[in-house]
Amino acid sequence: MVCCNRRCGLIAGAVIGAAVAILGGILIPVGNNVIQGTVEKEAVIEPGTTAYDNWVAAGAKVYRQFWFFDLKNPLEVLQYGAIPVVVERGPYTYWTRYLPKENITFHPNHTASFLLPFGAIFEPSMSVGSEEDKITTLNLAVAVSVTPLSYSLVPKLFHGMLEKLITSSNSSLFQHRSVKELLWGYTDPMLKTLVGLFAPYNGTYDGYYNVYTGKDDISKVGRIDMWRGERTLRFWNNKYCDMINGTDASSFAPFMDKKKPIYFFSSDICRSVSASFEESKDLKGIEVYRYALQPNTLASPTVNPDNQCYCRNIEVTKNCTLAGVLDIGSCQEGRPIYISLPHFLHGSPYLRKAVLGLNPSEEHHATFMDVEPTTGFTLRFAKRIQVNMINELFPCRVLKKVKDYTIFPLAWLNETASVDDETADMFKKELISRIQMLDIIQKALLGIGVAVFILCLTSYCVVVRRNKTLV
Repeated sequence: MVCCNRRCGLIAGAVIGAAVAILGGILIPVGNNVIQGTVEKEAVIEPGTTAYDNWVAAGAKVYRQFWFFDLKNPLEVLQYGAIPVVVERGPYTYWTRYLPKENITFHPNHTASFLLPFGAIFEPSMSVGSEEDKITTLNLAVAVSVTPLSYSLVPKLFHGMLEKLITSSNSSLFQHRSVKELLWGYTDPMLKTLVGLFAPYNGTYDGYYNVYTGKDDISKVGRIDMWRGERTLRFWNNKYCDMINGTDASSFAPFMDKKKPIYFFSSDICRSVSASFEESKDLKGIEVYRYALQPNTLASPTVNPDNQCYCRNIEVTKNCTLAGVLDIGSCQEGRPIYISLPHFLHGSPYLRKAVLGLNPSEEHHATFMDVEPTTGFTLRFAKRIQVNMINELFPCRVLKKVKDYTIFPLAWLNETASVDDETADMFKKELISRIQMLDIIQKALLGIGVAVFILCLTSYCVVVRRNKTLV
């Protein structure tokens, strides 16, 4: 009877162990479905969700840091055609994206439209000096006025008048202006209009944007449907280059696959780009995926044929063989503006030989995003862009010594933000810890169940064998 009870107990233990193990195994897909359902529900852009609160207004402070290229030899460049020598000055930091989205409207096709207001507040504690610091740089008004495009549009009768206007207004190809004037605008003495790298800015808007809410298909959440009422751009005269792909980079669809690139549209550079997974990183106890722009993003069409439709000026780009710059004049009212990575990172060596004092660095000048892979939320990013103008001069007597077709760097910016400690702790408590706890329970049940099953089954076999030996 004792042996029978022992064998029965071991069998019962094995059954219980198997049941516990099966329960642990069942909890894995069930738990994953619970997590997936919860994340997808909270990732939808609609009032009451976690995604909506962060979508309406940036949860973390967003800063724009500016570095200027201060020209050290303007007279030598003007009088003798010397190579420009620049020294980087900065950062001058502004708090931006502090205003919530406006005119938010939800539509029956599961999209939402909005305007993104622009605003910038100077942050002295994060800057090397004041907004009144003076920088010697390219004269924006003169550079725009004396391009071959302007030359071809203005009858020859007025060319002499333009030269006289430059002289009479004491203007030159270079100027000495404050940081505030260069960024946000000043009344130019020659053109009598507001001129500046980002003028006007405060009080203006980007958009309208129309984005998918993810209500009907979570894989489309945040993806841009239309910008300024159009589903394609009108800058490049090409179906591929004019596509609007991806989100605005503030978030992506949840449950990210590191093997697939992510796509986003930036109105700053008037095009869509992609970023690829580089490595996993720890951000305040949260695992994030680091995505970065690839070196071929601004490669010449000879290296990346997809960029052929971005090549618009054969002379400046040396028959489309110049790498590292993007002509965005078509979306900047015809102004000769070229965008690049800071210090012409990944650009042709020619660019750094034409202007001395540049030192590109992958660490300091690359663009990246750190995305939490389960939710698709971007928790840290650094968008780094350099603004350049081209010295594409018509035969002007007052500028005849200046070398033509020099892509002159004006300033570069780093738009950056990172999740704060409070939000990171909330994120870990509300999501990460729950996922980890469920994972621990699943593995514990599975492990304990398998261990009990094996132990009881082994013991049962030992008892049966011993009884047979005694018999």
